[in-house]
Amino acid sequence: MKTLSRFFLLVCCLSIAIVCLVSCEKEKKQAKLIITEQEFTLRQDTENTFTIDAKGEIRNVGDVDVKRVVVTGYCRSCTGLWGVGQWQTSPDIDKMPQQMDTISYIPAGGKESFSFTEVADYLLVAGQKTPEMPEELEVVIESFETVE
Repeated sequence: MKTLSRFFLLVCCLSIAIVCLVSCEKEKKQAKLIITEQEFTLRQDTENTFTIDAKGEIRNVGDVDVKRVVVTGYCRSCTGLWGVGQWQTSPDIDKMPQQMDTISYIPAGGKESFSFTEVADYLLVAGQKTPEMPEELEVVIESFETVE
């Protein structure tokens, strides 16, 4: 009986020690990226076509370094239909290389610039002047990997 009591006491003490060790485990470090600056510019491609380009800056406010950060832009108010006299984009197809930027590496606390073209396109109607910028333009961080 005495041996059983000592064994039970030993198991209880070990259980408490394991719970303490597990609860004291350090918090995992995480990556967090934010877009601190974004600017969209209207560029005339040809006599009758315009496009929107983007540039800006990303800051790594997380605890770990990141790599292969992919950034692209979207015009949420543009139509997916191709036509004359309206802003258009192709939301259902993969982005072309010029429509995104890949940043190789951003250390924790660091910042990097990005730029890409062709967020949206516009084909002029005959006699029409320069179009107004569309609404609902945004830059999006599509993906990134953390550095081990």
